[in-house]
Amino acid sequence: MKTGILIGIAGASGSGKTLVANTIMEKLGSDKVVLMQEDSYYKDLSDIPLDERSGRNFDHPDAFDHDLLAEHLELLLQGKTIAHPIYDYKTHSRLKETRTVGPHSIIILEGILVLSEPKLREQMDIRVFIDTAPDICFIRRLQRDIKERGRTVESVITQYQNTVRPMYFQFVEPSKRHADIIIPRGGKNLVAIDLLTTKIRALIVQQEMKMQEA
Repeated sequence: MKTGILIGIAGASGSGKTLVANTIMEKLGSDKVVLMQEDSYYKDLSDIPLDERSGRNFDHPDAFDHDLLAEHLELLLQGKTIAHPIYDYKTHSRLKETRTVGPHSIIILEGILVLSEPKLREQMDIRVFIDTAPDICFIRRLQRDIKERGRTVESVITQYQNTVRPMYFQFVEPSKRHADIIIPRGGKNLVAIDLLTTKIRALIVQQEMKMQEA
């Protein structure tokens, strides 16, 4: 029996998905909400020589283990716990360690391609797309990858030109048509976030009523 609520948040890299998710968590309480990131489900490339890993296309659907992600989401929605993978961006590999996640009544899933995958969309109660100007997204991505992922300016620019931008227009931007809510300006759009939070609270009440009736 489904006991949880799944909110999917998609958008370009650097669009503000994580900020929106964290703002919702602050409003609803972290005891009720858990954040799942699609990036944690990148496929493990440890079987490939280290110097060849960075050349892979990390913005294509095939880069992710969406089957495992869908399986984990199903378990969380049933009120169970999962062994959440931990991904090392510097080595493009999955660590042996995992972290235990769940159970939570609300699951927020954020990632560039979460609305492009039918098996993920079908599990969602609310589908959200963060619509932020591409130049802003690029600047944010550049700052993040240098600071948090040990990347060089040149490598970030090359990746953006070769894969990030083309994959955005091929897969990410078209997935906007599947969204129930489109939020311009990302995490700075507090009005849209308040409306979304209100809707989530209403879904929580409905879910609690169903569980009481059952």
